[in-house]
Amino acid sequence: MFNTTITKMLNIRYPLLGGTMMYLSTAEFTAAISNAGGLGVLASAIYQNREDFAEALDRVRELTDQPFAVNLNLFPMMRPIDNDDYLDVLLEKGVNIVETSGHSAPEALCARFKEAGLTWIHKCVGVRYALKVQDMGADAVTLVGYENGGATGKLDVGTLVLVPRVVESLDIPVIGGGGVSDGRGLAAILALGAQGVIVGTRLLATQEAPIHDNLKQALVNAGELDTMLVMRSIGNTHRVWKNAAAVRCAELESDQASLPEILNVVGGEKAKRMYFEGDLGLGIISCGQGVGMIHDIPTVKGLFDRTMREAADVVRGLAAD
Repeated sequence: MFNTTITKMLNIRYPLLGGTMMYLSTAEFTAAISNAGGLGVLASAIYQNREDFAEALDRVRELTDQPFAVNLNLFPMMRPIDNDDYLDVLLEKGVNIVETSGHSAPEALCARFKEAGLTWIHKCVGVRYALKVQDMGADAVTLVGYENGGATGKLDVGTLVLVPRVVESLDIPVIGGGGVSDGRGLAAILALGAQGVIVGTRLLATQEAPIHDNLKQALVNAGELDTMLVMRSIGNTHRVWKNAAAVRCAELESDQASLPEILNVVGGEKAKRMYFEGDLGLGIISCGQGVGMIHDIPTVKGLFDRTMREAADVVRGLAAD
């Protein structure tokens, strides 16, 4: 029922892609997503040098024989990134699917993608950006609406409008997302014309997610109103879980605080400590409005299998009506 252009292109069982999450999309989590029937995406920016990145790719291969992708991060980073280095390594290791995401299209890299025969997926937030990367040779685009956790861009268009607008504007397949937490969301995104679905926030509350149990339980207890937008004042708008650090960031932005003051609250080192030590007010974590539909902490495989059953039930129910 759900054999789509994307499942065929990526050779995956389910039209489900894991959202790339800094510090969290490790080799182990990537493999768990791929083993569950989706496409795991390794966050290259986690790794400090070529050697660590190469070891991570080897580790993914030890843990799964299923397809996976590597994300090349084009967002501003406190630590400068040379994506050509990462690209060298992933090509040496025989990775054949690459995802890019950031404020701009990877003009300096796409020629290398095409020369190497990579399947290139670019993540963006609007029609004009999608059209640009299609012209540059992208094989598919990922679109996330305003409900999305993490980077939301500045267009503020919801998933229900964004996905069909991009689908009708492009000739390449679209992967849609933003607020998808179950089979109802999957069925909805496919009904809008997408060929695949990206899932981020919902995967945080799984057994394999590499975050502290305190944080997983907090996300289970959260509702759809427990997110907020931060960092818009510095041109890097993110939707995050509404905790003490997020509220403090918003206060600093309202007071026109300096960039170092804001980064002191939202910086990655504090986020990492929250993720792994469980101090729930210490840092920020990307979190979409779909958090309100998280009610348990299954395995990734259990979540994906259930999501597909729910989606099939939705489709059959509509056909019966």
